Amino acid sequence: MGVAIVMAVAEREGITPEELRPLYDVVDPDTLNALCTDTEILVTFPYDGSVVTVTADESIHLDKHL
Repeated sequence: MGVAIVMAVAEREGITPEELRPLYDVVDPDTLNALCTDTEILVTFPYDGSVVTVTADESIHLDKHL
């Protein structure tokens, strides 16, 4: 899940994944994976210019961070 988030944000921002700060500076990827196994959970957090929302079915939604 973590790699997919980094790739999605990098693509949206038009940069390479290496230009982003590490995801683990913002959220613990293992905890994120564990939370997303619950069908009722929706996780939202800011990450390098985007607001990332991950759903239990592992869908990633990005909104521009204001």
